Amino acid sequence: MGHFRRFLIALSIPFVVYLLFVILPLLTSILRQTPAHLWEVWRTSGIATALGLSFAAATSAALVAALLCIPGGYLLARYDFPGKNLVEAVADLPLTVPHTVAGIVLLFVFGSEGLIGSAAERVGLSFYSTFWGVLIAMLFVSAPFMLNQAREGFGSVPVRLEQAARTLGAPPAHVFWRISLPLARSGVLSGLLLTWARAVSEVGAVSVIAYYPMTAPVHIYDMFQSSGLRVSGAEAVILLLAVLLFFLLCRWVIARLGQPRTLRVSKRWRGKRCDDGDAL
Repeated sequence: MGHFRRFLIALSIPFVVYLLFVILPLLTSILRQTPAHLWEVWRTSGIATALGLSFAAATSAALVAALLCIPGGYLLARYDFPGKNLVEAVADLPLTVPHTVAGIVLLFVFGSEGLIGSAAERVGLSFYSTFWGVLIAMLFVSAPFMLNQAREGFGSVPVRLEQAARTLGAPPAHVFWRISLPLARSGVLSGLLLTWARAVSEVGAVSVIAYYPMTAPVHIYDMFQSSGLRVSGAEAVILLLAVLLFFLLCRWVIARLGQPRTLRVSKRWRGKRCDDGDAL
């Protein structure tokens, strides 16, 4: 027991240092604010509108990323094909591109003279300095998190469950929707949360393609440049508290939805059910 306890302490020390590294700046910034000052900034600075835009755009980006990347995560988890490594590298490229560069390359496609942007403007849709530009920028930088988490989630699903369902006559689409996706729900939900978090925090790409209307991070940066630390610090605390509450709620939901449950392949096989860890 002594050796095991020393081992746990050795593991805990660097983790505690990391937690202090994260908590200390956050706690200090919060303690420097007063409720009256936070309320005044919330009421007069425009951070409420910017925060609403950030949450709406980030939620939209996460949902679009789920629609586009969950199928790809399944394909990457289940199948090998020529050029798979290249596909994975390209899909992860937005994670390595500097964010201002991401905004610039998006302008080549979605700007007023871009391939898609010019065509969209003919029907009255503009990506430059609009909500749609914010959405596109957030989606570009955050979608790889959805893809990677979905791939990990599907990779954790035992292949034998899918094979057993197909042996019973279930079509591939039925197996995907009724077995694979429900069993991968923890990874998918975590991907949604990480995608949302990455999207809501984006500054560089958003500020290039759509500085206005201002998202919360862009608004905070603009306020820091124009008014200094007092107001921007209060806005930063407001954003931190809002995101923290959202994260706590999402983690609670993920914990509830991620609990193992009985899955039914189809009514035609009533009585033949599969649990998360059991064969059909």
